[in-house]
Amino acid sequence: MCHVYASTAPERYECTTRSVRLQGSVTSVRLENEFWEILDRLAHDQRLSTGQFISELYGEVMATKGTVPNLASMLRVACAVHLHLRAEPVAHTA
Repeated sequence: MCHVYASTAPERYECTTRSVRLQGSVTSVRLENEFWEILDRLAHDQRLSTGQFISELYGEVMATKGTVPNLASMLRVACAVHLHLRAEPVAHTA
């Protein structure tokens, strides 16, 4: 099993910084390329740009929780939750 992860192409876990606009302010987010790929796909599925998708997600979290202490962590967890939900569709449709 470790070979699966050890043989992963380094490009997938290299980090990239992108700028996004959140509530009128521009901020930078640094994530591993694997997470950017997931976010790009999620945004595409919603017919949004990745920046728009992140802005909407940020707004929803702010509306429900009142704060986002660490945007990068929130985005990584959102990706992980998406992958968990996708892996177990039957358990979440009931």
